[in-house]
Amino acid sequence: MPTLPDGGPAPADGSLPDDALAELATRPFGVYVHVPYCRVRCGYCDFNTYAVTPGPEGEATVTAYPDLVLAELDLAVNVLGDQVPEVGTVFVGGGTPTLVPGAGIVRILDGIRERWGLRADAEVTTEANPDTVTARLAQTLAAGGVTRVSLGMQSAVPHVLGTLDRTHDPAGVARAATALTEAGLQVSLDLIYGTPGESLTDWRISLEEAIALEPDHLSAYALTVEEGTKLAARVRRGEIPRPADDDEADKYELADAMLAQAGYSWYEVSNWARTPADRCRHNLGYWTGAAWWGAGPGAHSHVGGVRWWNVKHPTAYESRVRAGRSPAAAREILTPLERYEEDVLLGVRLADGMPVGRLRAAGLAAIPGLIADGLIDGQTAVRDKRIRLTQRGRLLADTVVRHLVG
Repeated sequence: MPTLPDGGPAPADGSLPDDALAELATRPFGVYVHVPYCRVRCGYCDFNTYAVTPGPEGEATVTAYPDLVLAELDLAVNVLGDQVPEVGTVFVGGGTPTLVPGAGIVRILDGIRERWGLRADAEVTTEANPDTVTARLAQTLAAGGVTRVSLGMQSAVPHVLGTLDRTHDPAGVARAATALTEAGLQVSLDLIYGTPGESLTDWRISLEEAIALEPDHLSAYALTVEEGTKLAARVRRGEIPRPADDDEADKYELADAMLAQAGYSWYEVSNWARTPADRCRHNLGYWTGAAWWGAGPGAHSHVGGVRWWNVKHPTAYESRVRAGRSPAAAREILTPLERYEEDVLLGVRLADGMPVGRLRAAGLAAIPGLIADGLIDGQTAVRDKRIRLTQRGRLLADTVVRHLVG
């Protein structure tokens, strides 16, 4: 289970400093909704998730969950005041959001629309496990205003899915993608590479299967073995090997090559889209300093350099929300230096690059060495005055950031 970061006390009423609120009108605004429930907790998962009991009790828990989210959004209205722009993006993540009935997800979306309004071109995404998607669910989501579903495919190879403790059948991904597409929804596929026991051929098969489904967007993340997970315990006992850096680099390069050949362009180190319009705008908001309110247990929020995070456990979250108190566990107010370093950390990961003019002296001094080492594109830095990672730089993005922030 993830550990929440350290921070200072968060006000019981959720109030924010005036200078943070003043930034609301100048930046895009999104809403993240965390659904912490799953049928089974996967062995590699370090997210704030809880397996619900099968049967009426578990069903009642997830069915009632939208009421708690809407109650937190009422608090958000009071905290943010009247400077909030129309919501441009909504992302429902988890956990398995589609354990909540489709009508419940739509009710949350309607609640967001009633409180702040939704832009006409709003991007509304929900994550889903393939085995929870039906034609009826897809139609309900599309009719209710959802525009995009992100399917947790992870792999197309049964033994890899078994190591990850994923419960879906690889064939179910195609069925789910077809149902979503026929309902008029965009489809994104999430993949994981570097699972112990996954060969390069296994990974190629997963990429081929994913590309054959013709999604609008794909994400591919290297598996991280997080302490406290079942997978970490298996690695520690020597049952399975720890993922190797060289293996993960080979798989990243293979993904980049195959996706480029299939017509997908990278726009962030781990994300590819068919066209610029297919990029995940909600995540781009995270990477470019937008404001967002995160609702639900363990959800994080950011407004004007103030970041806060909710209590993790659903019971503690429910207790606070029903009492009319902020569910925030703690918060931090970023210093100008911290905001700058975060801007560099996230900005250089984007294919559009980061303007050279935003760098401080140490970063500017590092550019020639990074070009010489083949980590940033020299022509883009000199001609366009932007920092853009090469493929090698994408593999060593953390090293690039360390040099740029001095």
